[in-house]
Amino acid sequence: MIQEISEQPEVLEKTIRAESGKLKKLGTFLREKDIDLIVLVARGSSDNAALLGRYLLEITTGIPVSLSAPSVFTLYKAKLKLSRALVVGVSQSGEGVDINQVLESAKKSGAFTLGITNEADSSMAKIVDETLLIHAGREKSVAATKTYTGQMLHFYMLASALADEKIEYERIPEFAAKTLNLKSQVEELVQRYVFMENCVVVGRGLNYGNSYELALKLMESCYVVAERFSSADFFHGPLAIVERRFPVILFAPQGVTVKSNIDLLKRLKELNADSFSITNDKKIASLSSRALLLPEEIDEFLSPIPFIIPAQLFAALLSEAKGLNPDAPRSLSKVTRTI
Repeated sequence: MIQEISEQPEVLEKTIRAESGKLKKLGTFLREKDIDLIVLVARGSSDNAALLGRYLLEITTGIPVSLSAPSVFTLYKAKLKLSRALVVGVSQSGEGVDINQVLESAKKSGAFTLGITNEADSSMAKIVDETLLIHAGREKSVAATKTYTGQMLHFYMLASALADEKIEYERIPEFAAKTLNLKSQVEELVQRYVFMENCVVVGRGLNYGNSYELALKLMESCYVVAERFSSADFFHGPLAIVERRFPVILFAPQGVTVKSNIDLLKRLKELNADSFSITNDKKIASLSSRALLLPEEIDEFLSPIPFIIPAQLFAALLSEAKGLNPDAPRSLSKVTRTI
């Protein structure tokens, strides 16, 4: 897991080089089709990447985006009207049975189907109209890292291809490389959380998906019960679970979410909670019990990928500090097949 975390800048750069030409042509094609709905279908970490995709695509294109409920198709056999829809399946292996069934059904309903996967010869790649590949090589760790950020990158590239204004996603590999320099700080930080059994992870807006992803990594790699919320939602009831020294982890970049994160940190301080922020805002860092400070040059819009990397390191190194093996989480396998 730690090795694959370190490979991410190279994987991201390779994916941009290999796929940008295809995305440009795809963007032109989809604009001409006059798509008025985008549906994203995924499970697990891929679903967390799709959460980012929803924000990116709606913000940049104005097209409504829905996160599919696969059971609508697989269990309830519903037939949706998708003749002017783009349906995007997201799966690192391309072998998720329910995801592929949704894509097959969507295709029959008239949708243009797109797959984001790490496996060129997968079942998904054979079903969809077009495939966007993550050039990550084989991912050996059960916990997804480089394929998760590769999926996120493809949503940046897709949004840029569909939007009127281009997104500077080419800067993301550089930012990702810089965040790897925080590893020694993370190694020191995890020693304070060795006995953590419960926590909350908070991320709003573009980093909302990352709150789900870090919570998942903590559950599968460290066996920590981790809840995840938007900072806005956290005030609506869940704040009641916080007591003295209760750990709350925040994704808190500079940008439009700063005010809500500062409001939350001030309240957490009043409750004597333990706040740990992944941030590039000095005020947020100063209000936090602990913080990992990333470069200020990382714009909020490009923050999700570089911000998840120190979080991945935190989960992997915390697992080791707890005497666990992050590469062999109990009861889990790399490919999960559900219907």
